[in-house]
Amino acid sequence: MPHHPYKALYLHVPFCVKRCGYCDFATRAVGRDSAEIDEYVEHMVMDVRRYAKQGELADIESVYIGGGTPSHIGMARLSSLLYALSVSLDLTREGLEFTMEANPESLDARMVRDVWALGVNRISIGVQSFDDDVLEVLGRAHDASRAQAAIEEAKQRFENVSVDLMCGIPGQSADSFARSVAKAIELGVTHVSVYPLTIEPHTRFYHDVMAGLLDEPDDDVEADHMELAERMLVDAGFSRYEVASYAKPGFESKHNSSYWTGVPYLGIGESATTMTQNGERRMRVMNGEVVDDLDRRQMEAEDLMLGVRMARGVSDERIARAAAHVDGVDEAFLELQHLGYVVHEEGRMKPTKLGWLCGNELYGRLLDLAP
Repeated sequence: MPHHPYKALYLHVPFCVKRCGYCDFATRAVGRDSAEIDEYVEHMVMDVRRYAKQGELADIESVYIGGGTPSHIGMARLSSLLYALSVSLDLTREGLEFTMEANPESLDARMVRDVWALGVNRISIGVQSFDDDVLEVLGRAHDASRAQAAIEEAKQRFENVSVDLMCGIPGQSADSFARSVAKAIELGVTHVSVYPLTIEPHTRFYHDVMAGLLDEPDDDVEADHMELAERMLVDAGFSRYEVASYAKPGFESKHNSSYWTGVPYLGIGESATTMTQNGERRMRVMNGEVVDDLDRRQMEAEDLMLGVRMARGVSDERIARAAAHVDGVDEAFLELQHLGYVVHEEGRMKPTKLGWLCGNELYGRLLDLAP
């Protein structure tokens, strides 16, 4: 369908040194010297050039190389991919955000220097914890000292360094989690994502829980950990701008915000999703298959749901526009206010801490407006 221009570009690298016990992403453990990686990167380079020739990259405002573990594929392959990007769109454009994910075991000082020189200006490091015992439970390939070293190396070039932390992990105490948050703050990162552990089907953790070998995450413990993270990070000068995301002023993730604000995005690589839309229809495609096809009513409901993931919420004007196409919008927000999930402030409906903690109920109520 004719669509609005893509503003965000995602490139998926599905390779890791090992698969963690909780992971349900489209990834696989492949040795760094595998010809499979060479072939995959070559296809990605060709796709980047093809989309550039078609004019699809002309309006890109954020680029994100994720995975998997992009740093696992090594600098030679990354250089090939980054060069293709540099000749296909203007990576020096003011305001363009270019993020690359990395894991501590495969990020070193040389890679930091090289990817920075080739246009990456934001790096996101999958730390998860600074507690070696917790990292062992998760099945991570790095230890706490390597995680700290990777962040220190990244900061030699990058001002914009993000880390991922996980909470609610079996055996992880509040003190352990607090120490990990404190260490991230101490190391001077500018962005922290905090994710509660979720047990997904078909993962090793799922089978271990079913077999009684692993305790199932406790919702109350996860909620306590999320509240602890907020207190510590806000006290350290971070703002919680999305349910799981904290940033120093000016360091909010532009690319991730695209997903929460209905910005069209192009996905390149295996299992990468592309979202196209015009005024009346929104479609998501993965591996050539349509996975979402939303009409105007469903688009409006989805945008309201995505809006309350963010601290700024949704404006009265945005709600009024949605209500013109979807029945029951005003009633839904009155109900959510009554439950304490949202609050009306400064002409906007904003999520409360309770709303974020009860996200399934909050998000589900808005999506149910146009199932």
